[in-house]
Amino acid sequence: MKLDGLLTEQLNPDSGEIDRRSTIEVLQIINREDHKVSNAVESEIPQIAQAVDRIANTVRDGGRLFYIGAGTSGRLGVLDAAECPPTFHVPSELVQGIIAGGGAALSRATEASEDDPESGRRDLASRGFSSQDALVGIAASGRTPYVLGAIAAARAMGALTIGISCTPGSELAGAAEIAITPLVGPEVIAGSTRMKAGTATKLVLNMISTAVLIKLGHVYGNLMVNVQPKNSKLEDRARRIIAQAAEVSDERASELLRDSGRDVKTAIVMARLNLDRAAAEARLLSAGGRISEVLKRNG
Repeated sequence: MKLDGLLTEQLNPDSGEIDRRSTIEVLQIINREDHKVSNAVESEIPQIAQAVDRIANTVRDGGRLFYIGAGTSGRLGVLDAAECPPTFHVPSELVQGIIAGGGAALSRATEASEDDPESGRRDLASRGFSSQDALVGIAASGRTPYVLGAIAAARAMGALTIGISCTPGSELAGAAEIAITPLVGPEVIAGSTRMKAGTATKLVLNMISTAVLIKLGHVYGNLMVNVQPKNSKLEDRARRIIAQAAEVSDERASELLRDSGRDVKTAIVMARLNLDRAAAEARLLSAGGRISEVLKRNG
C-alpha cells in the first residue's frame, strides 16, 4: 500500500484548521482525539490476550521477549523493555528492545535505517534471537521494511511473532502470527504517528509486559512481590509488602524478610502457611513462583 493510502497518513477533518485556533482550542482538539485511543485498544484485547498467553508460555519455557521497531515505534519498545527490570526485578536480558539505527536513534532521528529489511534481520541475529524467543514487531504504518525483515526472519525459524500496527490490513499484520491493530484514525497533525498511534502502542506494550509478568508470578494481588531489597528504600518497600500481603506487623515482616533469605515471595508464603524457608521455597517452585497458586493448593 502506498504511503498516502494509509489510515495514519489521512487528513483529520476535526483538526483541519488547528493552526487558526486558540491555545485552549488546540489542546481541546488534541484531547478529544486522545479519547479515541482507549476504545481502539479495547477492541484489540482478545488479540492482546492471545499474545500475552503465548509470550508467558514462551518465557516459562526459557525464552525471551523482544521488541523491534524504527523511530517512535522503536523508542517505545526500548522504553517498555527498559522499565521491566526496575519494576519487576527481572533480568535485563529477559525483555529487550531493538531500534533501527541502534542507541543513537533513541535521541535523534535516523529514519533512513528503517528502509533496510536486512538490517532488521542482522540486528535480531546480533542479539542471539532464537526459535525459543518471541518477537513483537512495532510499526504504526505496518509497512516498515526494517521490522518486516526481522519478523520474516523470526517466522522462518519458527519463533512466535506478533505485529502491532495502526493500519487495517497492513503488511505487518499479515506477516506476523498474531496481529494487534488498534485503529486510532488520522492524527491531529497528518502523519504524526508519535501522537495517537504512539499512545496506542504504549498502552498495548504496557499491557503485554505487565500482564505477562503478572502471569509469571511477579505480582500478588497488586503488589510487586518480586522486589529485591538491595538498598534501604527497597528494603522498606519489601517489608511493607510482606506486612500487607501476610497481614502481619512491621516487626514480624522484618523477621520474615530476614528468615526467608530476603526473598519477599518466600516470606509471604512462610507467614501465610506457617512454613519454614525450605518448605516455602519448595511450594513456590512447584507452583511456578506464583503465590496465589501456592495458596490455592493449600486452601
